[in-house]
Amino acid sequence: MSNLHKSNIQISIIIPTLNEAANIGRLVHYLRENAGAAVSEILVVDSNSSDGTPQIASNAGARVHICEVCSRAAQMNLGAKTAQNAVLYFVHADTIPPRSFAVDIQREMEAGQLMGCYRYQFDSPKWILKFNAFFVRYPWLWCQGGDKTFFVKQEIFEEFGGYDERFIVMEEYDFLRKAMKKYPLRVLPENVLVSARKYEHNSWLRVQLANIGAFSMFRWGVEPIKIKRFYQSMLSK
Repeated sequence: MSNLHKSNIQISIIIPTLNEAANIGRLVHYLRENAGAAVSEILVVDSNSSDGTPQIASNAGARVHICEVCSRAAQMNLGAKTAQNAVLYFVHADTIPPRSFAVDIQREMEAGQLMGCYRYQFDSPKWILKFNAFFVRYPWLWCQGGDKTFFVKQEIFEEFGGYDERFIVMEEYDFLRKAMKKYPLRVLPENVLVSARKYEHNSWLRVQLANIGAFSMFRWGVEPIKIKRFYQSMLSK
């Protein structure tokens, strides 16, 4: 990351976790090493992990909150409520943003952009996953998702009421479905590195069917709990 960029814009990173002991320490260290002065806080919001995730996150330098509701929407909302900065950056525990993430976000905000994300690539050489990742360069709703990470001005996040906690899955899609009607979503050309663990435990076809089914149910207005049950029934992990 370049240290030449000077900006007063401060970023709060929010990471929802549940049993992410294998990933969270590495991620927090990585974020701190590449954030420079742009990030004043890394907030890990844990949902009662049983594997020591909160302690690992705290030891790595994150501020940890415990959310009694096991839901990414509720966890990320709690993080946003306690965040002290004007820009929120939501990151999943099994993703690694580009080293330039802090400067990228500052520059986007300075240019007047209010919300955005990255493209991504999987940590796997399989060509079929590269095919999947090709489409995340587009701002269409079905090409979104939390794996791309998501930055947003806090005032915009609050304008739409944060994540709707009825959505125990598909919360990012629900927020963007509302917000993109008013504000453009900027998709940055750099890649987040995403874990391919879901595909390692399930066939490519099964994951695709689960994704297509969940998104279709979301668009049809199916109750979120039914979407989650369907998704979980399709995948082993």
